[in-house]
Amino acid sequence: MFSILFICGNIDEIKCLEADLRQHGYSFCGISYEDIEQDELPPTTPDMVIIEVSGSIPTPKSLNMITRMKKKTTLPVLALTYKDYMDSIITLNKIDDFVLLPYEKDELILRIRRLLQKVKNIESSDIIKCDGLTIDLVKYEVTLENRVIELTFKEYELLLYLAGNKGRVFTREALLNKVWGFDYFGGDRTVDVHIRRLRSKIEDSEHTFIETVRNIGYRFKKNTDK
Repeated sequence: MFSILFICGNIDEIKCLEADLRQHGYSFCGISYEDIEQDELPPTTPDMVIIEVSGSIPTPKSLNMITRMKKKTTLPVLALTYKDYMDSIITLNKIDDFVLLPYEKDELILRIRRLLQKVKNIESSDIIKCDGLTIDLVKYEVTLENRVIELTFKEYELLLYLAGNKGRVFTREALLNKVWGFDYFGGDRTVDVHIRRLRSKIEDSEHTFIETVRNIGYRFKKNTDK
C-alpha cells in the first residue's frame, strides 16, 4: 500500500482528500502548514507528497521538509493549485506534476497512479555511467565523482530518459510527451527550465553531459563508459 502525505492550509481540505484517497486504497496522512511551523512532522517518509500551492503557501519550512525527504528517496511531489497560481509551479523545482482546484477525483487518482507507477517500474539493476556521472536505477541515486546529487523527481526522470538514449536528439515536444506525459498542460519553457536546473546540478567546468542542438532540442552526449 502506497502512503501519501498531504500538506495544505486547513483541516477541511485534509478530510476531503483523505476520503477520496482511502477509497482507492492509499494510506493517508494529512498535515497543515501550521503544524510544520510548529515542528509537528510526520514520523516516516511517505511514498508521495501532495502539496497545496496557493498564495503565500507552501511555506519555506514545508519546502525544506520536502527537501530533507528527497535526500532519502526519489519522492514524487504533486501540487494542488488554482489556475491563478499556475506560474508558481514552474518556479518550485520540487514539484513534479499538478492538478487544478477544485480537482476532479478521477483525474487526481490517475495522476497519482502515474507518478507512483514510474517509481515502481524503475526496478532494473542497471547502472548508467558517463564520465564520472553515475545513475543507479535501483537506489534512484545520481552521483558525480562519488558525490550524491540531489534531484527532483522530474529532474531524475528527465536525466534518466536522456542518459538512457545517449546521442539521440529529442525535440522539446518529444521530451514533454515522454517525461511529462501527453496530457501535460504546459509548453516548451518547462523543458528548458528543467534542463537548465539539471545542468546546474550535474555539470561544471570539467563535466558536460547535456548538449543543446540548435533549433531542435537536446541530447545526452555519448561516452566510452560502460
